[in-house]
Amino acid sequence: MKKSISLILAVTTIVACKKDEIKEIDMSVQYPITKKVDTVDTYFGEQIQDPYRWLEDDRSAETEAWVKAENEVTFGYLNKIPFRSKIKERMEKLWNYEKISAPFVEGKFTYFYKNDGLQNQSVLYRKDESGKEEIFLDPNTFSKDGTTSLGGLSFTKDGSLAAYAISEGGSDWRKVIVLNTETKEIIGDTILDVKFSGMSWYKNDGFYYSSYDKPTGSELSAKTDQHKLYYHKLGTKQTEDKVIFGLNEKRRYVGGYVTEDENYLVISAANATNGNELYIKDLVKNGPIVNIVNNFESNSDVIDNIGTKFYVSTDFKAPNKRIVTFDLAKPHQENWVDFIAETENVLSPSTGGGYIFTEYMKDAVSQIKQYDYEGKLIREIELPGIGTAGGFGGKKEETTLYYSFTNYVTPGTIYEFDPKSGASKVYNKPKVDFKSEDYESKQVFYTSKDGTKVPMIITYKKGTELNGKNPTILYGYGGFNISLTPSFSIANAVWMENGGVYAVANLRGGGEYGKKWHDAGTQMQKQNVFDDFIAAAEYLIKEKYTSSDYLAIKGGSNGGLLVGATMTQRPDLMKVAIPQVGVLDMLRYHTFTAGAGWAYDYGTSEQSKEMFDYLKAYSPVHNVKAGVQYPATLVTTGDHDDRVVPAHSFKFAAELQAKQTGPNPVLIRIDTNAGHGAGKSTEAIINEQVDIQAFALYNMGIREIK
Repeated sequence: MKKSISLILAVTTIVACKKDEIKEIDMSVQYPITKKVDTVDTYFGEQIQDPYRWLEDDRSAETEAWVKAENEVTFGYLNKIPFRSKIKERMEKLWNYEKISAPFVEGKFTYFYKNDGLQNQSVLYRKDESGKEEIFLDPNTFSKDGTTSLGGLSFTKDGSLAAYAISEGGSDWRKVIVLNTETKEIIGDTILDVKFSGMSWYKNDGFYYSSYDKPTGSELSAKTDQHKLYYHKLGTKQTEDKVIFGLNEKRRYVGGYVTEDENYLVISAANATNGNELYIKDLVKNGPIVNIVNNFESNSDVIDNIGTKFYVSTDFKAPNKRIVTFDLAKPHQENWVDFIAETENVLSPSTGGGYIFTEYMKDAVSQIKQYDYEGKLIREIELPGIGTAGGFGGKKEETTLYYSFTNYVTPGTIYEFDPKSGASKVYNKPKVDFKSEDYESKQVFYTSKDGTKVPMIITYKKGTELNGKNPTILYGYGGFNISLTPSFSIANAVWMENGGVYAVANLRGGGEYGKKWHDAGTQMQKQNVFDDFIAAAEYLIKEKYTSSDYLAIKGGSNGGLLVGATMTQRPDLMKVAIPQVGVLDMLRYHTFTAGAGWAYDYGTSEQSKEMFDYLKAYSPVHNVKAGVQYPATLVTTGDHDDRVVPAHSFKFAAELQAKQTGPNPVLIRIDTNAGHGAGKSTEAIINEQVDIQAFALYNMGIREIK
């Protein structure tokens, strides 16, 4: 066993006090000693050391002690930042406004979510036909510390029963509870160990859900790769639940839902986060499960049906997606007929009120068109501005639909929409203490390393001087066909109030320009994503929005990988790096939880020597070098993250702390009893955002804020 020495970072800050008094703040950091072990893996004849492998054991007392020691150092440092409390005070004040969701009707009640302002979890309310309002579900009562959240909700068609899922400590593993909606009494047993699943009722008899067998070893990190679709009949034990799909077919992701007419069960099955098989079962005739798509080469989703005619959104022979139809008598792809053809912009459809709505993304902003079920264009919907619109979904018989609109300077506003007339009116506009008119967003197109044009939206206070000294956060993701579209954030508003610039780059690997854009950032082309991000930073510096001394890069999950790879490849480019819940060990990511399903984007170290060499060349954990001055780094994760296990962050932080040269601190902030991010309490979100901003500003040399 090898021993590492204790590393001490000495930094002293001088701040001015009353009567010209000078007060020194000792910001020195003594990192905990992180032991090294002699673990070695062999890939294609090459030996790779993994000295911090022991940190993968999330159940060990040793790991728990390390987490505690690291948090003591991190919060000891953060607590000394003189303006941290001022940021928190402003963040809480700005966050403290009433948030109300669009309403939805289930049976004889109208439901909606509301948060009074700083409640840890939003509360589900309902009104009866007389307008009397009451609380239906209050997740704030699920746990004392606000770490248990509502993780899903499904009603029977008549609204008399509801199944809801709860997540404890941010885990992806859920429990499902069934209620009589009239009395709010619990019916039957609680369904345990449900993961990556919705709940879809069939009549009032029971519901479909998906899960994995409970893994041996750690529930938070053990591999889970055989997903199954179950049917739970009310009044029976979970052990009697029937496996509908996935017993004989090994698939990593399986989902099933019942069509609105309750005549069919639609099943989607996949082995990766891209590409799916499609199946349909006739529930009326209790027919066999019929295969519609028998390969993983495209993405296809049923959006609706009228009788045996099905409407499907697909990127089969259409990288930007189209809508096709088929009859169940001839369901296979060779019989699909274009209903709404592919366009140059990426399609994302929804249905409601007897219409089909197509949201097109043009350069990462929304355009909406409305069609009838014969394919006739009814209208292009006029939106309140340039930004992101979402919603327009609902049941066929509904006469009023709702949609939201937001951008980087406009808080999310809900609009009421009449699908017959096309008229929109404000349903709920939040009262936020933020002067949107004082800020502007500008979209630019910059050139990446290989000549590709990449869009980026830069938001800041009007009149900001482009002098290279503006604190700037550059945010990115670049993966899994996910698109970053404009949306308002209280945290970003506080950042900009303090003179900050917020920039979002729409990198390859995302879905902004369809499948080709996604594929251009996957596997052996993953370096394109990092090059796009580096070019975005260089653009911001060249145009004097900021400089390397005032630039922070930030991203979460796959975006955490982006930050880790960028900071290890170009540590000179930024002053601060914030990798959040990142995928950082690219040689072992597929051995944890559902990580193997990410191989479409990443490839795996076992796939081929060429793929292993490629992954090793950018894997953040394996590219931290001794003698390099890395930027001030705040790694963030949750100890209950069972999506991207915290060992990624633990090992990366340990490598950085052992090898960092120079005065920039390397800290890891570990939320306890928290997961990948979903369901996190308001208090925890605010605290994390405050710490990120305080850390970034302080390490940019800023010592006071207004």
